[in-house]
Amino acid sequence: MGLLNLPTSKRNPRHWRLLDIVSAVLFGFVFLFFLLVFTPLGDSLAASGRQTLLLSTSDPRQRHRLIALVESGHQQTIESCPAEAVDHMPCEDPRRNSQLSREMNYYRERHCPLPEDTPLCLIPPPEGYKIPVQWPESLHKIWHDNMPHNKIADRKGHQGWMKHEGPYFLFPGGGTMFPDGAVQYIEKLGQYIPISGGVLRTALDMGCGVASFGGYLLAEDILTMSFAPRDSHKSQIQFALERGIPAFVAMLGTRRLPFPAFSFDLVHCSRCLIPFTAYNATYFIEVDRLLRPGGYLVISGPPVQWPKQDKEWADLQGVARALCYELIAVDGNTVIWKKPAGDSCLPNQNEFGLELCDESDDSNLCMGEYAIGMIPKWPERLTVAPSRTIVLKSGIDVFEADTRRWVRRVAFYKNSLKLKLGTTTVRNIMDMNAFFGGFAAALKSDPVWVMNVVPARKPSTLPVIFDRGLIGLYHDWCEPFSTYPRTYDLIHVTGIESLTKDPVSRKSRCNLVDLMVEIDRILRPEGTVVVRDTPEVIEKVARIARAVRWLATIHDEEPESHAREKILVATKTVWKLSSSSH
Repeated sequence: MGLLNLPTSKRNPRHWRLLDIVSAVLFGFVFLFFLLVFTPLGDSLAASGRQTLLLSTSDPRQRHRLIALVESGHQQTIESCPAEAVDHMPCEDPRRNSQLSREMNYYRERHCPLPEDTPLCLIPPPEGYKIPVQWPESLHKIWHDNMPHNKIADRKGHQGWMKHEGPYFLFPGGGTMFPDGAVQYIEKLGQYIPISGGVLRTALDMGCGVASFGGYLLAEDILTMSFAPRDSHKSQIQFALERGIPAFVAMLGTRRLPFPAFSFDLVHCSRCLIPFTAYNATYFIEVDRLLRPGGYLVISGPPVQWPKQDKEWADLQGVARALCYELIAVDGNTVIWKKPAGDSCLPNQNEFGLELCDESDDSNLCMGEYAIGMIPKWPERLTVAPSRTIVLKSGIDVFEADTRRWVRRVAFYKNSLKLKLGTTTVRNIMDMNAFFGGFAAALKSDPVWVMNVVPARKPSTLPVIFDRGLIGLYHDWCEPFSTYPRTYDLIHVTGIESLTKDPVSRKSRCNLVDLMVEIDRILRPEGTVVVRDTPEVIEKVARIARAVRWLATIHDEEPESHAREKILVATKTVWKLSSSSH
């Protein structure tokens, strides 16, 4: 280090500044090399770089190349999304939707990104994720770490919604309007409406919270579709599904809900705060469309006999009278109405001048044959061909053949393919292409519920599914589904490629890779996927299955089948983000 001691007169100042710069740069390169090679930061930076490359959507061609590699089998695995994406729902992304209009809650409805704007990556589980608690124990408790969101427990614990205790969230069964428990509340409703005996089967719970009302109605053989938006409570539907209760994310806003007319025997709102009389009673009319003739509407909470809401309560009663609803009871802050069973209530013959039936849609089915009392009770209605099978030529014959076919197929699934149907490991099931709901009907004796999806551009068979006492919704599979990640134990699909094609032109509207990445998003770790399709399609599905980290096997169809099909059975593997991915 003698240079530092040279007399000033012996130094060359310009030369020394140049040496300083060169030395500093060399030292920096050496330090960075050691940092990247010998410390965890190097792994983290590398992972971050890969992720940035993966999530970049500025160049659609890059995304298309990746999809082509996956379809051809040349891409071994699709990368994982970053840790903060564990609860990502593409169509209910608050970061994007918060920029939209608040009018009629437009910003809380579905708003899906274009495929090219969607990252092609696999949603990771949260740190500490465990295989969910099994049904029926899950009705009362779930693992805290599977969705470690304490906000509802902190805010609503005193109302009996849920509480955090040790490694669990516990669900006492309460709600804002029934803090003493859903069981007592349901017993009170049973004084006015036929809760027991199979008269009522399908119910809709609007603004459901953690869905305890629907969860406890299951004991009465009433199957409830619960919904709520992704709002300030954030994860209420996520909790409901983790408990094993049928639910999905939705908002009563500017659009109709994805159900046909006359779907539900009972519609319920417990402090759902839906402004039923606003916008010329738009929301009440939507409820009327969905409620089966002779069905019951229950509203608990504001504005029913609520302080300082006299006008709102009077308006609500006025709309009900305009729609010819029969007032059954007002019990405290709960009102119960019954929808007329026939066509006695005609358009424009009411004090509000409301249009009851619109010739342009399915709500013009103002016929008593769909009314409560005219359809068979549960469980008989499950196997009796409903009159709405006329949507297809020879619909009744097709219905009966489809019912027999699925009894055989489900027996084959259980006995030959050894699927875990009928065991406590399978609770939440989705049929992505449900047709008449035959697959779900064949599972009647199993401790499961099935979300029957009738895809866009397919025959409109969803009314038949509801008429037979099952539940489901319409959905376009070229868009993500409105649910949280990791919510289904088993996902079943017949004719998977048809979900991506236009039925008339047969041209692709979207691709199988995006669809299977979406299936992976909503499937639980260790969950099962069953795909039926032609051998050529199944071969393509098997290649993509490897890329989404499923373990897949291919089987021949059941011996009695005359279709040219193969069956792929896949299991979603349990994987975690490496520490370098955080």
